[in-house]
Amino acid sequence: MADVIGSSEANKGKLMKQFVQLVAEINKENEELLLSPLTITLGDEFQGVMKGLRESLSIIFSLEEKIFRNTPGFSLRYVVVEGTIDTAINRDIAYGMLGDGLTIARKYLENLKKSKHRFYFNLKDKKKEAELNNLFIALQDIVDDWDREKDYNLVSKFLELNDYKAVALNLNKERSLMWKRNKSLKIDSYNALKLVANFIGGMPYAKNNLSDISFFA
Repeated sequence: MADVIGSSEANKGKLMKQFVQLVAEINKENEELLLSPLTITLGDEFQGVMKGLRESLSIIFSLEEKIFRNTPGFSLRYVVVEGTIDTAINRDIAYGMLGDGLTIARKYLENLKKSKHRFYFNLKDKKKEAELNNLFIALQDIVDDWDREKDYNLVSKFLELNDYKAVALNLNKERSLMWKRNKSLKIDSYNALKLVANFIGGMPYAKNNLSDISFFA
């Protein structure tokens, strides 16, 4: 599950248009990762069922990077919960499903609103849970420090090309300047944290029944 931070203070019409477009694009581009698509529920929230933890992480990174590239006026807070779904999974829309997983996810999303953190993981593997929660504190510090108005084009190029020399060539800038900006924006640290997060999430869980063990993101 995720919701828009500070939605009550935003231009509702513009925000909703951007939010709906973002969710639609993520669903279209990541269909193979989803058991049930991201579905907007309460106007400024969505819920969905992923195939696993690795897929949940991929969706989060896709959302974060797309939000920064498109520079909408909002950020998201996320909870990823491993829990049960007692009813059949709705493959078309994330409605009409019941189970502790959904109830717990909503409880943690409400709790997260009282925190300065934007990411929370609740997993059966408590070691992975602790690793990811601590990792995303560091990752949030990097991402939230990027200036959407001044840095979005440069950060997007760094994330796309993954090489300051290639960015310098693409933007016709001095290599030394791009090296300094790569360092000041902590692009290498962001990429390292992303790799570690994906490594932590890459270990497959034993699933006997997808309706019994599912992930919300």
